[in-house]
Amino acid sequence: MASPTSLLKRLLLGRPFRSDRLQHTLLPKRIALPVFASDALSSVAYAPDEILLTLSIAGASAYFFSPWIALAVVVVMLTVVASYRQNVYAYPSGGGDYEVATVNLGPKFGVGVASALLVDYVLTVAVSVSSGVANLGSVVPFVATHKVLIAVSAVVLLTAVNLRGLRESGTAFAIPTYGFVIVMLGMLLTGLFRVFVLGDELRAPSADLVIQAEHSVTGFALVFLLLRTFSSGAAALTGVEAISNGVPAFKAPKSRNAATTLLLLGTISVSMLVGIIWLARLTHLQFVEDPNLQIVSGPEGYVQKTVTTQLGETVFGSGSILLYVLAGVTALILFLAANTAFNGFPVLGSILAQDRYLPRQFHTRGDRLAFSNGITFLALFAIVLIVGFQAEVTKLIQLYIVGVFVSFTVSQVGMIRHWNRHLRTERDPEARRRMHRSRAINTFGAGLTGAVLVIVLITKFLLGAWIAIAAMAVIYVLMLAIRRHYDRIAVELTPPDEGRAVLPARNHAIVLVSKVHQPTLRAIAYARATRPDTLTAVTVNVDEKDTRDLQADWERREMAIPLTVIDSPYREITRPILDFVASTRRKSPRDVVTVFIPEYVVGRWWENLLHNQSALRLKGRLLFEPGVMVVSVPWQLASTASKNLDRLDATLSRTPARGPRSAVPPLVATPPVAAPPGEGGPENSGTMGNSRD
Repeated sequence: MASPTSLLKRLLLGRPFRSDRLQHTLLPKRIALPVFASDALSSVAYAPDEILLTLSIAGASAYFFSPWIALAVVVVMLTVVASYRQNVYAYPSGGGDYEVATVNLGPKFGVGVASALLVDYVLTVAVSVSSGVANLGSVVPFVATHKVLIAVSAVVLLTAVNLRGLRESGTAFAIPTYGFVIVMLGMLLTGLFRVFVLGDELRAPSADLVIQAEHSVTGFALVFLLLRTFSSGAAALTGVEAISNGVPAFKAPKSRNAATTLLLLGTISVSMLVGIIWLARLTHLQFVEDPNLQIVSGPEGYVQKTVTTQLGETVFGSGSILLYVLAGVTALILFLAANTAFNGFPVLGSILAQDRYLPRQFHTRGDRLAFSNGITFLALFAIVLIVGFQAEVTKLIQLYIVGVFVSFTVSQVGMIRHWNRHLRTERDPEARRRMHRSRAINTFGAGLTGAVLVIVLITKFLLGAWIAIAAMAVIYVLMLAIRRHYDRIAVELTPPDEGRAVLPARNHAIVLVSKVHQPTLRAIAYARATRPDTLTAVTVNVDEKDTRDLQADWERREMAIPLTVIDSPYREITRPILDFVASTRRKSPRDVVTVFIPEYVVGRWWENLLHNQSALRLKGRLLFEPGVMVVSVPWQLASTASKNLDRLDATLSRTPARGPRSAVPPLVATPPVAAPPGEGGPENSGTMGNSRD
């Protein structure tokens, strides 16, 4: 009978998917658009607000510049979309900016881009959800008074939906996303139709307010204010890069579908952003940074509403059902905008884990074939930001977009080098013309996004952008440290290409294998030394590529014993091995089955966080199987040398003093037998699981 915890998990997440169901989770364009583009589409709900409230610092007359600021944002948006259409064709594997930077500029640039994107994804969730709460709170007072609680609850709900799987979350989010686009475009077209065709004079609820400037802004100060306004409006570009990171999630042809989705995203976002700013100017809409300070003449008890809410009230009428529909879908799309990050962050985390810059757990798919660990970590960090900044959009927005423009700029520079490299070898005139055109697009994109990055850093650094920069630096250093750890472990575990054969000396039955490395060779040598009646090596197929690599390495090294591969459609390790052992027992119920488990031992507590504990779980189950003996064959890593072993040495007073790990005698002392260099003695033990680390 299933445990209550297991039943609750199945109720919330559903039944697990087999690995061969992965193809069925791929997304068509109509579903991929709301999944990957909801962030960029929803930005029109707060980017115009940021443009107008920043201009209001200089007074109502500064609203004159709002169309030009919007036009500048549109130019950057179209440039970035055109640039990323080149990316998805050149690098369709899903690495996005990280892969482009790593391949063309080097690993350190790739890690820098990855750290920027990880921070930006977390901020996307925090900003989008907080903005959704702010919009909903303008019509529902309870939400306004409990905005932190509502925001955290929304993140938890989004996490649960995404843990159910990519396709299911996309289907759930498609209707509200398309609903938002239809209602928003409908409002804009209706308003423009009434102004230019019917000749109606539309005035926003804030049109007759008298506002004063916070500061007198002229000369250089005005230029700085316009640059700051532009950097705030550039928040509309966040989320564009998510499509290039999510190309593997598209149905075939992946690159073409991703490029088409990018084009749709750019067209819709630009249309809505321009339409909102245009209609705001036609209706004389005003939106200020500090209503209590800047509004000097207005209705008693005036509460400032968002730009989209004011436009909806102006076009549809106060109290209209369409106004509430607009407010509802706007709040909903802002909540769902976080879904872009929930799809981008886990995929990027999986790629980084595969490249050994993040713990291997980020590369593992959960029961529903989603990257569950990445989704969970993203939710936790976003909740920390929401609670820490009390779900205040104005505060969170200052940390925003720094990371995304870092990735934009570095990615475009990498693409320039990509085209330069291919042009050196390409001789076909038509292909060269296409490459020259693509390089020109990426060159213009690099220059423009680089300029925007400088503007953002100058105008937002002291307002909070320094926090995002500091977070990027910390993540960058942490990822390099993780990579150094894994590289050091790989060197320690890699067996020599040529070595003396280890002769048998004892009994043996089954050796569990994850890779052909030093712990595995020691376990095989020890098992053969036990002189078993039967001898086999067993591995569990949880990843087709890893299994094929293992089989090829096994054959290349001409191992003396056969390798048995057990298929695991649900990517579980323990149950297939238990079934295999049970089947062996049924064939010979009077015999004893001995399972040899190779392990390596770490000396620092934090190193355990970077490796899973498969061996512990497996041993815990095998110990309860009748007629089954479990033998741990430890391999001590260099970090165990820092452990205080004086107490152990005292109990072994008759043995020689312990020396450095490199000087520990081989496991088998028979003269003709040679163990791989660096092996520890039989008294060593550990709890580190045999995994694909």
